Amino acid sequence: MQKLGLYALTGIVGFALIFALLPGADRAAVPTGAVLSGVQLTLYPSRDPDAVWQFQAGQVTNDPLISETRLTELGEGQRLLRERDASGALTGRQTLDATLSAPDLTIDGQDNMTTRQARITLVQQCADIDLQGTEQTPVKIEQGSGFSAPVAELDSPLMTGHVEKLRMSFDFNIEDSDNDTSTLQYDLDGTERCENGQRVPGA
Repeated sequence: MQKLGLYALTGIVGFALIFALLPGADRAAVPTGAVLSGVQLTLYPSRDPDAVWQFQAGQVTNDPLISETRLTELGEGQRLLRERDASGALTGRQTLDATLSAPDLTIDGQDNMTTRQARITLVQQCADIDLQGTEQTPVKIEQGSGFSAPVAELDSPLMTGHVEKLRMSFDFNIEDSDNDTSTLQYDLDGTERCENGQRVPGA
């Protein structure tokens, strides 16, 4: 379930849904969603309980009938990992795992996200991944799994190159790709390395 940073959105959406379902209402003409401006949104994915996503958006539109939230005028988002102690209890501390830049974002009822293009930076690997999608096959970010796109450009100290039909986990493992059309180069000499989220010259 999507947990939004503003409680007002829940109330507005509930009112819109009740109004839309009133007997005799012209549902084709009555909007069923809510629109908010200047929103800070926090998402706690149920399928990825250790992750927290945070976004700033100029506009957020929610449609409860299709369980869809759309963010536009999007600022840079980030994925944080919640720390647990040896007993598995949350400590309250979080570390930045990834950042996400996109022109817009659609979140479905399973907390998965789609957009037509995006840049994901995996902080611990200093990896920038530019993802390109289409209307039919958008960029997908799947909670608890990773992300996929028809076309991707990778740039990291470990490897660089062009990948098609990419599916990658959040820990920078390529789980699937079109090997016939992808061209990856690995830096075996270690001219760069990733240290605390920053690229530094290799040893």
